[in-house]
Amino acid sequence: MIDRSSLVLALTQGDPAGVGPDIALNAWHRRRQDAIPPFIYVGDPAVLAIRARQLEIDVPLIETDADGAMQKFDAGLPVLPLSTGVDVVAGEPHVATAKVTIAAIETAVELCFAGKVRGMVTNPIAKSVLYESGFQFPGHTEFLADLASRHSGQTFHSVMMLAGPKLRAVPVTVHIPIKDVPAAMTIDAIVNTCRITATDLKNRFGIASPRLAVAGLNPHAGEGGAIGREDADIVHVAVMKLRDEGIDAFGPLPADTMFHDDARRRYDVAVCMYHDQALIPVKALGFDDSVNVTLGLPFVRTSPDHGTAFGIAGTGLAREQSLVAALKMADEISRTTDTEN
Repeated sequence: MIDRSSLVLALTQGDPAGVGPDIALNAWHRRRQDAIPPFIYVGDPAVLAIRARQLEIDVPLIETDADGAMQKFDAGLPVLPLSTGVDVVAGEPHVATAKVTIAAIETAVELCFAGKVRGMVTNPIAKSVLYESGFQFPGHTEFLADLASRHSGQTFHSVMMLAGPKLRAVPVTVHIPIKDVPAAMTIDAIVNTCRITATDLKNRFGIASPRLAVAGLNPHAGEGGAIGREDADIVHVAVMKLRDEGIDAFGPLPADTMFHDDARRRYDVAVCMYHDQALIPVKALGFDDSVNVTLGLPFVRTSPDHGTAFGIAGTGLAREQSLVAALKMADEISRTTDTEN
């Protein structure tokens, strides 16, 4: 393992018109009370300065590079400056900011590969704004896998996991319409997702023998084929293949009985067939404390589990708890991750 305890985390600005600047400022302001690990903000310091005045909080901003951030963190919020190039109004997203939003993500990945930071945490982006600018990826998760491939020359299959105090959940299919889910949830997709999940739960979360509860697609997991054949013909076959490989997976399970207290004690992660099947229970059980973690990458990446919340940006209503949880989780798992793997 590589001891990188002297390195900070990189925090991307996200959409500058959203709550990313707000919660970054709040997190730094509470750095001592909440024992927040040191981080460098990758984004526009002018946006941060204006937002701090709006929120009426005193946060000194220190422009620096990643090498100098650790020593400066207690005195002020270290910022690796990227210019937005346009005036940013809290709560009013604009396509002109997409370029710097993307650049902040790319810069953080570069810092990870250069060994300048121990991992990255991403503030929320507005995909609709990025799409308008020509962004070609469904979201952060897929973009990060592409960036990792470009930097390393290897192919990475990224997996999104939502991790809260009471539940971890992974969707096999993510940002696609419900009508497209049955065609996308192939045996290979389920097996590959579960392999990556099991590997990272061992290597990054210290779970020696992860237990994977695999949800069915249909009501009552298809009820023996009476309510669709996907669970018998796809999910069951994938689970059997995983068990043959020595992975402790079981299912398909009826999704409506997987998430109560007793059921959750029987597994370490729920593997679900589509986005909302995974994210609804995680957010219902711990909205403010849940974290989005990308598995399968050669670097650590976490994120708050909420969106840009344009409606409350700059109002003082944004809560930083999920960002704080994301920073702490990135700090914890980066200490057990060998980035040369």
